[in-house]
Amino acid sequence: MMLSEPMTLYKLMILYMLKQVKFPLTNSNISDFFVSKEYTTYFIVQQALTELLEANLISVENINNTSRYEMTKEGEEALSFFGNQISPAIITDINEFIQENKFRMRNEVSTTAEYYKLPGNDLIVHCEVLEGKTPLINIEINSPDEEQATIMTNNWRSCSQDIYQYIMKKLLGGIE
Repeated sequence: MMLSEPMTLYKLMILYMLKQVKFPLTNSNISDFFVSKEYTTYFIVQQALTELLEANLISVENINNTSRYEMTKEGEEALSFFGNQISPAIITDINEFIQENKFRMRNEVSTTAEYYKLPGNDLIVHCEVLEGKTPLINIEINSPDEEQATIMTNNWRSCSQDIYQYIMKKLLGGIE
């Protein structure tokens, strides 16, 4: 049986993507797939995500201005009933996309940084690395100005692993 409505297919494709990974996907992770493979436009993907949320087939958590999507039990049931309507070619496209981008996508949802102002104009840079939903490291650093706060947030993703390793070695007595 072929799907009569493209939107239904897009929703099933999103559910399938979420099932293939062990971590939430961001809006940009999902949109990148659809746009880069020319399945549909960014705006149609946003509509599909909204409809999936309204139907309680996915859930969203907003962390540091990033929407992180996960499939609900209802979404899993819907995919088990209707997932066979996704063509093998589309499944191959999704699986290849995930395989090629898995590390980057996991890093995007697990490594975050933002800054905020405290009363008195102090700036705090909040940096975090998550393992699933559990914080692996969580650091808050006072910044003298917005320019330096921006630099720190922009550099966190590329430096977080080195910083974590250094702190662990230092705390465990491995560095003189």
